[in-house]
Amino acid sequence: MRVCESNICKCRISCNYTNAAIKVLEQLGDYADAEKVKESEKIRPGTKIAKAFRNIPGVDLANVEILNLLKLAPGGHLGRFIIWTKSTFEKLDSIYGSFEKSSEKKKGYVLPRSKMVNADLARIINSDEVQSVVKPIKKDSKRASMKKNPVMNLNSMWRLDPYAKTTRRMALLAEDQRVKSKKEKLEKKRTNISKDESAANTAAGKAWYQTMISDSDYTEFDVF
Repeated sequence: MRVCESNICKCRISCNYTNAAIKVLEQLGDYADAEKVKESEKIRPGTKIAKAFRNIPGVDLANVEILNLLKLAPGGHLGRFIIWTKSTFEKLDSIYGSFEKSSEKKKGYVLPRSKMVNADLARIINSDEVQSVVKPIKKDSKRASMKKNPVMNLNSMWRLDPYAKTTRRMALLAEDQRVKSKKEKLEKKRTNISKDESAANTAAGKAWYQTMISDSDYTEFDVF
């Protein structure tokens, strides 16, 4: 429970002791809520009215000029029982202002206005006023087919160019033949040849060299 006070209400409420404060709560019919929280007892120094209420478990006082939202609504959840005095309500407009008038104590502060009067969107959409002006559902509408890129989609390319399938097949066969030929060459290079084959290759190289010398015009030179 939280009791909001102001400087004006301190003079009008003559409860300087805890017994008087309890009587005030009993007259208002709110002391039953204070009895539910006897285990959470807090002692806070303050003025006479604050000292009168501080010994009652579950009752706190707050000054209207320094209100704290976390104290009035812990965790941002509304529902805490609060007693407001008349003088407190008289000061709210001067401290926080209104929708039409700015605050007198806070420079440039205007009370935030709600963007929507009724936040129930489902009720607004399903209301007769909105449904009467909404266009009816188009049941016979046809969606345009999405165009596909022939470069990325083979089926689209084949529909545009029937010979593209043959070109694609020839390219794949040529790629397979190239990979196969490269593999055979690598295997042939990696295998060791015999001595007879090595001697035959050396003799063939020398014979080709002699043929090149005899066919040239520089036969008189040993080295050229």
